[in-house]
Amino acid sequence: MTQPDSADPALGETLYAEHCASCHGARLEGQPNWRQPGEDGVLPAPPHDETGHTWHHGDGVLFTYTKLGGQEALRRRGVTDFASGMPAFEDVLSDQEIWHVLAYIKSQWDPQVREMQKERTAMEQAGQ
Repeated sequence: MTQPDSADPALGETLYAEHCASCHGARLEGQPNWRQPGEDGVLPAPPHDETGHTWHHGDGVLFTYTKLGGQEALRRRGVTDFASGMPAFEDVLSDQEIWHVLAYIKSQWDPQVREMQKERTAMEQAGQ
């Protein structure tokens, strides 16, 4: 699964502001202490800028995590011992709107980081 060419970062920016910025930050900066679980055992929302780990994942993982929510996406990958606070957006955003949001996030990275994420997507597609 890869981002379609029709994904529009400008539309994604609007959708991000409406649906994502409250947790992940208006400037993609994430929540404070995002590497440390809260009292509930759930990690705060990570940054989507280059300081976070979003770019470490291929498009399929990013899309599925957003659509199904963290818990379900992880469960489908066999991870059952991690508590994710990421909600599912499948009833909120269409698939195309999710791709718009991801296109916006990626558009904020420098070219080298975008290229590394593209390579991770290729490895993901190859089953590595």
